[in-house]
Order: sequence, then C-alpha cells, then structure tokens
Amino acid sequence: MKKINETKKFDIADYPTAQQLENELKRIRYRRDYRKVFVSTISSLTVVAAIAVLISTLILPVLRVTGTSMTPTLQNNEFVICSKASDFKSGDIVAFYYNNKILLKRVIGTSGDVIDISDDGTVHKNGKLLNEPYLNEKSLGTCDIELPYQVPDNRIFVMGDHRQTSIDSRTLSVGCIADEYIIGKVIFRLWPINQIGTL
Repeated sequence: MKKINETKKFDIADYPTAQQLENELKRIRYRRDYRKVFVSTISSLTVVAAIAVLISTLILPVLRVTGTSMTPTLQNNEFVICSKASDFKSGDIVAFYYNNKILLKRVIGTSGDVIDISDDGTVHKNGKLLNEPYLNEKSLGTCDIELPYQVPDNRIFVMGDHRQTSIDSRTLSVGCIADEYIIGKVIFRLWPINQIGTL
C-alpha cells in the first residue's frame, strides 16, 4: 500500500494583500480612537453638567415664571436667571420663598422707606411719586395694611406689576420680605428665545 504524501498548496490569493492589512489596521485604530474620544466626551459632558448644576443652584439659579402677577414684564412659563444679590433698590425684580413656593415681585421700598398708595394705585415712596414705567395700569388691588407704611429693618416691600391681581406686601398675609427668604435679583430672561435679554 502506497502512502501518499499530500502537501496542501496555498494559493497566493489566500493571503491578505498589503492594502487589506492596512485597511484592517486603520479600522482597529479607528475603533480604539473612537472609544477614547467617546469616553473623553462623556467625561467632559458630565463635568460640564455638574458645574452647570452647581452654578444654577448656588450662583445663578434658573427659575420658571408661573402665574400672571408680573405681567406685562414677565409672562407665564418664561425662564429667568436670578443673581445672588443682597443690595436691592426700587424697580428691581426679586425672587423669594413664600409658603414653600418661589415668587417673583418688584421691589418698591427697602428698610426705612415709607410707602403710601392712593386709592387709584399711585405709589409714593418717602413722599415722592414713584416712577413706574413697567406698569400697564395702576390699581390699589388687595391691600389690608395701614398706609402710609414704613418698611421694617432687614425687609423689602414688594409688589407685582399686575397690581389688580398680585398678592404681595400690600397684604398682611405676605407682608414685607425678610432677607433670609430672598433668593436674589432677577437679571436675565432666558426663554422664550425672541425675548432673551436683561431685565
């Protein structure tokens, strides 16, 4: 019986070409680089998001407007940025805590100011007419405080721009706002896009 010695012959076509090897190496490098870029991007986005949350919580809170007490200046569902400030003057819009809610109102007077409001809603501060170009109409609104009214120490007297419906420092239920309840001054409208700008 003859033993047949068979040797497998390989055709040159069975081996990858230099171009194929180069393409495969490129593909492997691309996948490796893609993973690196992906991980780096996710890490960067996580850090940016964390910084944004810290800034929005501690330095520049973003607030959503609810209700109509600040119309026409602020409309329902607008978004505004608040600055952690403590030096307020008449005309500033402030955000503060009241009954587990955040309210936005306009500063009318600060500690020591004497506020007087006539029956037609005209406001005087320290005996002088208060210029209020932000109002569409004046109104005494809901008012059960004794006028003229002197703002106590470490408090601010606030009113909404929609005087007829706003519940604010004109009522004993809200009163003047103590410093510890104030979040800060509303400085910028973030949304809607066509209304973006400082306030």
